[in-house]
Amino acid sequence: MLFSRSVFFVLATATITAQAAENWPSFRGGSADAKSPDSQLPLTWGEKENLKWKCPLPGAGSSSPVVWGGKIFVTCYSGIGRDGGSLNDLVRHLLCIDRNSGEVVWEKKVASKASEDSYRGYLTEHGYASNSPVTDGKFVYVFYGKSGVYAFDMNGQEQWKVGVGAESSNRRWGSAASLRLHDDKLIVNSAEESVSVRALNKKTGEEIWKAEGGYLELSYNTPTIVEQENEVIVAVPGELWGLHLDTGKLKWYAETRLTGNVSPSPIVKDDTVYIFGGYQSNGSHAFPVGGKDDMTSKQKWYSRSTSYVATPLLHDGHFYWIDDRGIANCTRSSDGQEVYKERVPGLRSGGRPVYASPVLAGDRIIIVSRYSGTFVISATPNFKVLAQNTFEGDDSDASATPAIIGNEMYLRTGSFLYCIGD
Repeated sequence: MLFSRSVFFVLATATITAQAAENWPSFRGGSADAKSPDSQLPLTWGEKENLKWKCPLPGAGSSSPVVWGGKIFVTCYSGIGRDGGSLNDLVRHLLCIDRNSGEVVWEKKVASKASEDSYRGYLTEHGYASNSPVTDGKFVYVFYGKSGVYAFDMNGQEQWKVGVGAESSNRRWGSAASLRLHDDKLIVNSAEESVSVRALNKKTGEEIWKAEGGYLELSYNTPTIVEQENEVIVAVPGELWGLHLDTGKLKWYAETRLTGNVSPSPIVKDDTVYIFGGYQSNGSHAFPVGGKDDMTSKQKWYSRSTSYVATPLLHDGHFYWIDDRGIANCTRSSDGQEVYKERVPGLRSGGRPVYASPVLAGDRIIIVSRYSGTFVISATPNFKVLAQNTFEGDDSDASATPAIIGNEMYLRTGSFLYCIGD
C-alpha cells in the first residue's frame, strides 16, 4: 500500500509539472514570475529565420497572449486607432488560435457597452485591449474595462458577463490591469472603472467581495496572490495593500514613496514583496509579506531605481528591466542597489520605448521593445546584448509580454501573432 501511494505521488507530481510546462495561462505565466527556465529558444529570428508561423490579427492591442494546451488566446481592438475611427465603432476581439498551425479556431467580437475614454493622450499608447486574458483550461476570461468581464468556454461560447463599473480616473487613461485566478475566484483590479478591487465567482461571475477606496485611483497593476498568507497584494499611489483573499478586507498596509500612477505588478519571492513605479515621486520598495495593520516601519529597503510600466524580471537575486528612457537596469533584490545601468544599443529612445515586461527563456532574458524589435540579453549581472531581432515589414507597436511554452515563444504585435522556434 505504501508503495502504491508513493507511485501515485510521483505520477501526480509529474502530471502537474507537465501541465505547467504546457501552459502559460495568464500575464507573466502560471506562476506570475515570467520564467521558462528550461526553454531553449533560438537566439535569432526574423521573417525568414526560426519563424514557425504568423497569424494576422484583426486589430491592435497591448495584452499578452495566454496558452492552454493546443490553444492560444489573445485580445485585440478595432474600429478606432491611429488610422482614425470613432468610439461608436469600437469592437473588442477574443481570438482562439491553434498552437500548431497558427490558424484562427474561433473569434468572438464584443461591441463597446459603455462610454469609453477618448482616444488621446496615453490611451493612444496602449489602446483598448491592454488587459491580458486568463484561463483555467475550462473557461477563458477577458476584462474589457468599462464593458465588463466576460467568460467564454474553450469553444468560444459565452458563459457569463458582468460589469465592474464605468467610471474614469482623473487622467482618463483607460484600463490596463490583467486578471488573476485563484481556486474559485477571479480577481479584478477595477480601480479605473470603480476605484475597487473585486473577487468574482469564476463559474458564475457573481461578486464574492469588493474592496473600495479612493487611494486606488491610478492603480494599474495586476494583483499578486500570496498563497501562503492567503492574501491579494495591490500597489496603490502612496501605499501597498495586503487584502484577505477570502473577504477582501484589509489585512495590512504600508506607506510608500510611489505616488501618481503605479503600473508594474507587485513581485513576491519567498517572504518579501517588491513594488516599482510611481510618478513623479517614484522608486522601488521591499516589504515582508503577511503582517497586520501598519507595516510601514517593517520596510526592508527603498531604492530610487524604478520601472514605470514594465514589471521587472526577478532572477537569481537580481531585477532586470529596460526603463522608459531606453536604459537597461539591473539591481540587487537583497538591498535594491544598482548593479548596472546601460543604454541599449539599437533601441530607439524617446516616447517610452518599452512597455512589455521581460521574460526568462533558459539563460537569456527576452525584452520586447515597441518599435525596435526584440532584444535578447544575458541573464547575468553583466550587461550584454546577445541579439536584436525584428520582423521585416511589421512596423506596428509591440507592447505585449510574450508567452513561452517549451522551445517556442508566442509574441504579438499590433498586426500579427508570431510563433518563434527552431
